[in-house]
Amino acid sequence: MEHYRASPREQARFSDLMRLIPSGLHSALDIGARDGYMSKALAGKVDRVTALDLDKPSFTAPRVTCVQGDATALQFPDRHFDLVFCAEVLEHIPTRLLDKACAELSRVAGQYVLIGVPYKQDIRKDQTTCYHCGAVNPPWAHVNSFDERRLQALFPQLEVQKITYVETAGPDTNGLSAALMNFAGNPYGTYGQEEPCIHCGHKLTPPPPRNLAQKVATKGAVWLNRMQDVVTPRHANWVHILFRQPKR
Repeated sequence: MEHYRASPREQARFSDLMRLIPSGLHSALDIGARDGYMSKALAGKVDRVTALDLDKPSFTAPRVTCVQGDATALQFPDRHFDLVFCAEVLEHIPTRLLDKACAELSRVAGQYVLIGVPYKQDIRKDQTTCYHCGAVNPPWAHVNSFDERRLQALFPQLEVQKITYVETAGPDTNGLSAALMNFAGNPYGTYGQEEPCIHCGHKLTPPPPRNLAQKVATKGAVWLNRMQDVVTPRHANWVHILFRQPKR
């Protein structure tokens, strides 16, 4: 994780999020705080930070309070925080709960909501196969893909203050190449991820050696993706949107 955060791409994402935080704020809620990397950075910009995750975060830091909580049912009053910060979280929330989670973020935000998600992510690319239950998983357990319109539709009561785009995504895949990779056992999936299988909850393990048919399918999928890359324009890797509560 330390190596990942030091990478130029991740530093570009982090820096852009920090630039979007308005000045003069007193309190912030960090949704999906995990190890507190973003919470600690937020504490350098606001007076008080509440770091929330499904399991209570275990880190300690000045001006940061760690709490256990669920983004779909936040235990805070309306407009309790000047800023609600939610980066690299919404893509993980089960789709059936997404509207509810976004409504909760809007409800507890007194002034701003800052959202960061992968932009137009093709969640067929880099899929994994769970070798416990046999089901196919999206990469990094990203079950949702977003563009500007979808994000704005999820926060209809808020106004867009600013939208920024960060870095450039790699080439997308297509339905046929994804099907071929599934047949091949998804040998190039994100098996190093911390997130377990979204279907059975077991840890994902690297696939076994492929047979000849699977190797041929893999080569076909790679070739199709390369051909598509020639004619498909690239897009940003992340989108960040700063929303604001309407002025009363």
